[in-house]
Amino acid sequence: MTTERVDPADTFDIGGDLTVNRLGFGGMRVTGEDVVGRPADERAARAVIRRAVDLGVDFVDTADSYGPGVSERLIGEELGADDDVVVASKAGLLRNREGDWIPHGDPDFLRNQVLCSLDRLGTDSVDLYQYHRPDPDVDFEASVHAFAEMRDASQIDHVGLSNVTVDQLETAREIVEIATVQNRYDVGNRDEEDVLRACEGYGIGFIPWGPMYAVEEDDVDDVLETVAGGYDDATPRQVALAWLLQHSEVMLPIPGTSSVDHLKSNVAAAHLDLTDGDVRKLDGIDPRK
Repeated sequence: MTTERVDPADTFDIGGDLTVNRLGFGGMRVTGEDVVGRPADERAARAVIRRAVDLGVDFVDTADSYGPGVSERLIGEELGADDDVVVASKAGLLRNREGDWIPHGDPDFLRNQVLCSLDRLGTDSVDLYQYHRPDPDVDFEASVHAFAEMRDASQIDHVGLSNVTVDQLETAREIVEIATVQNRYDVGNRDEEDVLRACEGYGIGFIPWGPMYAVEEDDVDDVLETVAGGYDDATPRQVALAWLLQHSEVMLPIPGTSSVDHLKSNVAAAHLDLTDGDVRKLDGIDPRK
């Protein structure tokens, strides 16, 4: 498959007013090992960010915990106040040198983190700010209220959730309008199908993190290889991305990479039109719907 720009006709309106191309870019990999510290080659990391936008990607996802702070800083410095790019970030996790991801949903911490995100991203308001993971030691509603306060203070434009259940989504929606949900989801792991369906019902964007996590598993790789063989130069990873885009109109995949070549391959996947028969084969990997 040749490298092409993302399909400008395949869009989704985040929160009803932020129109983005459905294939985005995840900024987790433009950091150091274990997503801690600076990348080994910062110039190359910046080139990936810039190339993504040059290829028509206008939805970039990051988090204050990526680095921590490194991904936000690089994206902020490279993109600046580019009104044509929607930048989403997240707060609610602590990091350490061992690479652990520690939930921390204390409202005061969240209010502090949005100030850090605003500074690193170089903006007056974050387009989409997401609660990264519910903290079992903090009342979920109190954490969500903190995000609602950020929106009321014009520090963020839209509120998103990550790693939540349908019940938690329902609870949050009673407090503030929810624009997106970001849960793990891929062609080989559809444990969050009920959350996806809830998002479809409400017109909420669903951001599948880890869209490539299962592609090398034996029961997944064989099917992807078979399907990819029916398209000129298509790869199993491209098939996995194309399936996500065809599986739901609210799906907003954000494959991340530190390589321009991988980025080009991901963007090309947006133009892979899977047949109904191949979609059924891929659906059969995990038949939950």
